[in-house]
Amino acid sequence: MSPLTDQLLARISSDGPISLADFMAECLLHPEHGYYTTRSPFGTQGDFTTAPEISQMFGELLGLSLAQSWLNQGAPDTFTLAELGPGRGTLMADLLRATRGVPGFHTALQLYLVEASPNLQEQQAKALARYDATWVDTADALPQQPLFLVANEFFDALPIRQFVRDGDGWREKRIGLVDGGLGFGLGPAAPQPALEHRLRDTTDGDLVELSPGAAPILSSLAQRIASHGGAALIVDYGDWRSLGDTLQALKSHTPVEPLETPGEADLTAHVDFEVLCSVAAGAGCAHSKVTPQGVFLERLGITDRARNLAAGLEGEALESLIAAHRRLTHPSEMGNLFKVLGLTPADIAPPPGLNA
Repeated sequence: MSPLTDQLLARISSDGPISLADFMAECLLHPEHGYYTTRSPFGTQGDFTTAPEISQMFGELLGLSLAQSWLNQGAPDTFTLAELGPGRGTLMADLLRATRGVPGFHTALQLYLVEASPNLQEQQAKALARYDATWVDTADALPQQPLFLVANEFFDALPIRQFVRDGDGWREKRIGLVDGGLGFGLGPAAPQPALEHRLRDTTDGDLVELSPGAAPILSSLAQRIASHGGAALIVDYGDWRSLGDTLQALKSHTPVEPLETPGEADLTAHVDFEVLCSVAAGAGCAHSKVTPQGVFLERLGITDRARNLAAGLEGEALESLIAAHRRLTHPSEMGNLFKVLGLTPADIAPPPGLNA
C-alpha cells in the first residue's frame, strides 16, 4: 500500500465513504503524499508524456496562434500571457521562443503561471529562467487585463464526481471500505439539479461525470477575456458530452487500477467540452468549434514546420521527428482523441487554426 492509503482508510473509517472528487484531490495534491507535490510525472522517466514533451512544434504553433490573435485584437500594449498547469515549463518556453520575432509581443506581455505544486514551480523557474514570471495558485489571481492563455491537459486532471442514473434520480459513486481496503460503492438515489438536463439523453444505469472545479475556473477566464480582450487555447482529451466511466490511472506509462496506489499514479478523466462552451457563453465569451488537435495543428502548418526541422537531419533524429509529427496529428494517436477549444471576446474571430 502507498503511504496515503492508510490515511484514506482512517478517514473513511471515521467519517464514512468519500466522493471520487475528494479521493482525487487527496491523491493529486495532498501536501505530503500527493502525486503532483512529490514527483515529476512528465516525460519518459515519469508516468506520462504530454504534447509539449513530444515535440517543440506543439508549443511553437500554439504560441504563434495566440500572437496572431493578439495582433488581430489591436496588439494591446500590456497583457497577461498565462498557462494553466505548465508542467515542466516546456510548452511556455517553446511558445516564447517562437514569438520572439513578433514585434512588440514580448515587450507587452506579463508572464503568469498558474501552478499549485512547489515542486513543479521549481522546474518551471529553471525552464523559464530568462523570463520574468509570476506564479499564482489559481486562475482567479490573474490580473484584470487582456488575457492570452494556454491550457494543455489541465482540465482533465481536475477532480470529478461520478453519478449513475436510477430512475429520475442519481446515485453517486463513492469510495468506502471493502474487505479492509478501498473499494467503490454507490450512495442512495437522489435528485441532482446539475444533472437535470441529462435525464433527457440517459437511461437507467448510465454513468455521467461532473467536474466541480471546471466551471468556476473557465468562468473566471472567460469573464476576463469578455471584459478586457484576449484569447484562450484549451487543449485536452475528451468529447462534447460526458457519458460513461472515463477515470484512468497511469503509472510508468502503464494503466493501473485507480485505487491501487493512491498518490503514486496520475489520475485523469475525459473533459466535457459542452460544459466548457456553455460556461464561456454564459460569461459573454465567444467560443470556437471544438476541433481535433490534428486538424488544428495541420491548419497552423505543422507539416511545413516539420519539413523545415527535418532539413539536415538523418537517421534516428529524423525518425524521431517523423514519429513526433505522427503522434501529435494522426487520428489513431493524439490527433482525434485530443480536442482544441478557443475563447475570444464576443464578435471576435477565434485564434488561427479554429473556426467559429
